[in-house]
Amino acid sequence: MSTTALRTERSHAKLRITLVGAGINLALAAGKVAAGIYGRSSALIVDGLHSLSDLATDILVFFTLHLAGQDADDTHPYGHGRFETAAAMVLGLILAAVAAGVIWDAAQRLQEDATLWQPSYWTPIIAALSILIKEGLYRYTLHVAHCTRSRLLVANAWHHRSDAVSSIVVLIGLAGSLYGYRFADSVAAIVVGLMIVKIGLELVLNSAQELVDTALPAVRVQQIEQAILTTEGVKALHCLRTRQMAGEALLDVHLEVSPEISVSEGHAIADKVRDRLLEQFEEVYDVTVHIDAERDLSQPSLQLPLRSEVLAYLHQVWRDLAYAKSIEKINLHYLQGKIHVEVYLPLSILTQSDLAAEEIVTQLRRAITDLSFLGGLSVYFVAA
Repeated sequence: MSTTALRTERSHAKLRITLVGAGINLALAAGKVAAGIYGRSSALIVDGLHSLSDLATDILVFFTLHLAGQDADDTHPYGHGRFETAAAMVLGLILAAVAAGVIWDAAQRLQEDATLWQPSYWTPIIAALSILIKEGLYRYTLHVAHCTRSRLLVANAWHHRSDAVSSIVVLIGLAGSLYGYRFADSVAAIVVGLMIVKIGLELVLNSAQELVDTALPAVRVQQIEQAILTTEGVKALHCLRTRQMAGEALLDVHLEVSPEISVSEGHAIADKVRDRLLEQFEEVYDVTVHIDAERDLSQPSLQLPLRSEVLAYLHQVWRDLAYAKSIEKINLHYLQGKIHVEVYLPLSILTQSDLAAEEIVTQLRRAITDLSFLGGLSVYFVAA
């Protein structure tokens, strides 16, 4: 299956599970709020609002996944995955804010015993049913999240799990209230609120780290380095950088290859590295490879003249050498702050000029001694 087809299939899977979750959360929210009102349980009402926030989350996730799944364009050349990350951060803030309100309301009820409700005997059944449903939804969503490598779906799955856990707390609180501990229901509501605050803040923190291009875990980076270094043609690497975007990873790296190989061979090595990383590491979505002839962190060759200027200098210093007009090709190698020159002359020049090869090489080298930016000079005589 092609990469494009695979991404499309994953996008559809994300949208399907989000719609399923939205339908379930709508039913649970309505059921728990109604049961809380008629059964006189503030904790069950709060739990219903939690399910309602899950529904709002599902709606946000659905539209965000639809937007994030669009292909790259001129405005967003790296794709729209950051929308998924931004939505996850917004979701975390919403969760934390809602939870703060829940805690405040429950705390106010605890201060005045008269405001505490006495839940009906059947309310624990609603809480228990919610636990089973939300735990199943959590497991299903998390499975899809792992298959599609979606951080937003992982967050949504844990949102479902938080609802299941909060329902457990609610169940305990309801049981306590029914046995005469009227404060247990409000205490349960506060505990649930604190749990939601924690989840929301963790979601904000994780999303913020992704938005500021936090690298992949160190162990994963080491595995990527090993895969690169064991690729044929790669001598060394430096400036390996990784960043995450909506569950996928983008990499760029400088590879050191032999300085004598052709540009096309260096390009082939870069393609091999890229294809290997895409195949071996499922989260890697794109790789940018820069080919270096040496470790160029200090950029020693930065101030050296480029080809047109170098050739002008060479033509000037070799103007009195008749055979210089027969030069077929000149290669330039920018290494260690110097330009190393390769000159290709036809083999027939040795008979036409009555000069030995050693003498021709000596004359060419002597003529460039004043060009301080030049390093070595190699001369090759080639047959026609």
